[in-house]
Amino acid sequence: MKAARLYEYDPDMNVELKIENVPPPTITAPDEVIVKVGAAGLCRTDLHIIEGVWKDIMDTEGNLLPYVMGHENAGWIEDVGSAVTSVKPGDAVICHPFRSCGICLDCRYGHDMYCDHGQFPGLGIDGGFAEYFKTNESSLIKLNTGITPLEVAPMADAGITAYRAAKKAAKLLNPGGYVMILGVGGLGHIALQVLKETCGARVIAVDREPAAQVLAKELGADIVLDGGPNLIEEIKELTGGGVHVAIDFVGEHGTENTCWKLLRQGGELIMVGYGGTIEVPTLELVANEIKIGGSLVGDFVELVELMELNADGKVKMHQTEYSLANINQAISDFKDRKFTGRGVIVP
Repeated sequence: MKAARLYEYDPDMNVELKIENVPPPTITAPDEVIVKVGAAGLCRTDLHIIEGVWKDIMDTEGNLLPYVMGHENAGWIEDVGSAVTSVKPGDAVICHPFRSCGICLDCRYGHDMYCDHGQFPGLGIDGGFAEYFKTNESSLIKLNTGITPLEVAPMADAGITAYRAAKKAAKLLNPGGYVMILGVGGLGHIALQVLKETCGARVIAVDREPAAQVLAKELGADIVLDGGPNLIEEIKELTGGGVHVAIDFVGEHGTENTCWKLLRQGGELIMVGYGGTIEVPTLELVANEIKIGGSLVGDFVELVELMELNADGKVKMHQTEYSLANINQAISDFKDRKFTGRGVIVP
């Protein structure tokens, strides 16, 4: 099969994935399935993988490369293990990005992404930047009638990561409150739609890119700002003291130390983007009772909920398609922010 494989890490990203023929995956356990890839989302985590950010976590022994990236996958069932009963060849599915075991205590609690024995296709093992990839039955959700893999593949990670953060935020917000989304990209534009569906708060969208600002307005943001040097003052004035919740989908290049300053007393910052370092005086935490926490991917049930919102037409992915043969161009365009929303790789 055709696959795009990473052969070396490079902090400067002056490397390209190699398109080559490799043996297709095979069933080796009763609960495994082979998925014919319909589409695979291109994620900022993929850029961080190439940079080597995940090396000490996913490649501790230094023997992972070369391997196939791609952790936002949807397609059709090609083959199933002997114990698989919920899907059959030909079924259209989206794949939760984490292969959880289903039997450890965290899995029993419903926290799939904390699984003690989980595997992460596209990070620690071969993923979906190929014609076929392997996962397990517990990660699969059948697509609703009329929904194609191409339409929803990035929902597998970008979608549920944004959904989980927006769901946390919605629980903290009241009608008339303010929530700010920093970064209206592949995740931020999903969070914006989810917030508009799940709470009555006013949504402020912040992004430097004009195309992202246009998209934010189209998706119903109440206020759209360009994130200039006066952002803190602008938001304090617009909101009468600061936002109740801020969601940072960037998490580096200084945003992580701007967002907490946008909170009003008792406000909460939800970090989704990563790469930077937050520095907050302890007096700020105490005097203003602000809270700062992270949000990781999303669990299986959250992906089910998101797919229902998608099936009802309430949350849609804005995306740009690239062929597998043009994956390096897609990576370059993503790095240079030449498209808005998500890039999707089609075998």
